[in-house]
Amino acid sequence: MVIDTVREDTLLDLLNTTPVVRGVVDDALAGPQGRQWALQHGGTGTTPELAFLTTARDALQRVVRGAAAPEDLQELLQDVSSTPQIKGGKLAWSLQAPDDRRLPVEMILAWAGVQEARPGRLRPCENPECRRFLLDRSKPNTARWCSMSECGNRMKARRHYQRVKDNTPR
Repeated sequence: MVIDTVREDTLLDLLNTTPVVRGVVDDALAGPQGRQWALQHGGTGTTPELAFLTTARDALQRVVRGAAAPEDLQELLQDVSSTPQIKGGKLAWSLQAPDDRRLPVEMILAWAGVQEARPGRLRPCENPECRRFLLDRSKPNTARWCSMSECGNRMKARRHYQRVKDNTPR
């Protein structure tokens, strides 16, 4: 199986477009930055695309968090097809989707590819105050945080503080 790390990275970027900044969820797909995000990732940047991309992102986030079943993504794949073609002596698949739905559909396909090639490795950050996701590409599959320098250090510091506090005589 060929792993498309570019699409995996784009999927992770999409899932991480709702970070918590100073205690408030910031939607990177809202407003002008959403158009920029879509254009930078191969989309059209149109209003209909951003609406569908936001719907797809929200559905994917629920599925990855375990709050929804993968079958819930089915409705986002309506009127989408893929046809085989022989190119350069190899079989290739060509995606047919309306332009405004192509990027969101590609993200759903990227999620399916990750599920097949890297089962259990796409998951939410273990910091309960974080809304980001991680794709664990490490051999032992032990990553827990979206970023060791941010969430990892915070969580380790909290655990250390709690241990010290619990061991302090009263």
